[in-house]
Amino acid sequence: MGRWAKEHGLLLANAGLFLVFFGGMILSGAASYSDEQQAHGEAAVSVLEFLGTGAFVEATFENWESEFLQMAMYVILTVFLFQKGSSESKPMGKAAPQDQDPRDATVDKSTPWPVKRGGAALVLYEHSLSILLLLLFLASFALHAVGGAAAYSEDQLSHGAAPVTVLQYLATSRFWFESFQNWQSEFLAVAVLVGASVYLREKGSPESKPVAEPHYETGS
Repeated sequence: MGRWAKEHGLLLANAGLFLVFFGGMILSGAASYSDEQQAHGEAAVSVLEFLGTGAFVEATFENWESEFLQMAMYVILTVFLFQKGSSESKPMGKAAPQDQDPRDATVDKSTPWPVKRGGAALVLYEHSLSILLLLLFLASFALHAVGGAAAYSEDQLSHGAAPVTVLQYLATSRFWFESFQNWQSEFLAVAVLVGASVYLREKGSPESKPVAEPHYETGS
């Protein structure tokens, strides 16, 4: 068990932190939502009731949407684009292991099965990471719209106005403001990491070049 935990420590730590912060979001979100309800003369809601509100769905998936968009675009852009001196870029002027054609690889029992099978399975597998991230982005985008429409309709009804459909909500400035305010921050963070890794170091991290490596060296 100890060896397994060590081998999967990065995933376990991030999954654990996600659960902690997601739980904190739910509890604080339910309290905040209840405060707003009571301020408008409505009843407070339980934590379970909060999970069924448009406010919860909207808040959750507008953030997930931006994260998956960032990661999908980062994976795709690093296939074609370079940043001299950055540990986040493939090496410049020489072949990178990621560019090797799997059709030329030596197949053994540990080779992933799509590589062994070839054909359409291999074509999909070659791009499976970006496909997964894009699908998660699209699903989160759709759920953001669904939750946002429900929350927006609730606001409309409380002010004596008509509710909106999901398609109508997609045409509102509120939906796009929520999306753009998250998207811009994700790409800012990536740009800072890419640029900072040229000149700054973090000893022991694979996201950093070796501490003594020159600034102009590209790739990890």
